[in-house]
Amino acid sequence: MTCIKVDNSNFENEVLNSSTPVVVDFWAEWCGPCKMIAPILDEISLEMENQVKIAKVNIDENPELATQYGVRSIPTLLMFKDRKVSSNMVGAAAKARVSEWIKEALR
Repeated sequence: MTCIKVDNSNFENEVLNSSTPVVVDFWAEWCGPCKMIAPILDEISLEMENQVKIAKVNIDENPELATQYGVRSIPTLLMFKDRKVSSNMVGAAAKARVSEWIKEALR
């Protein structure tokens, strides 16, 4: 599974109501570090597809979601489990670090 695009219309269904934990990447087109982390998240979504779902929220198109979840800088990754944020990671990082964060958050 590749990363899925999420917006106001499908956030509840894809993220909050998901039976699988979801990592939500809050990003923007103009954000350099966001572009760096995007292929990393694509790879992780394929490698961990049975464990976690990865969703992407464009903050320019969905500013209310960013505000609702307190996103102040991007990229911000939020792990959702059982309809709640269970962990977060701010800023771009190497694939090993992102994978490690996801695995820790899944415990």
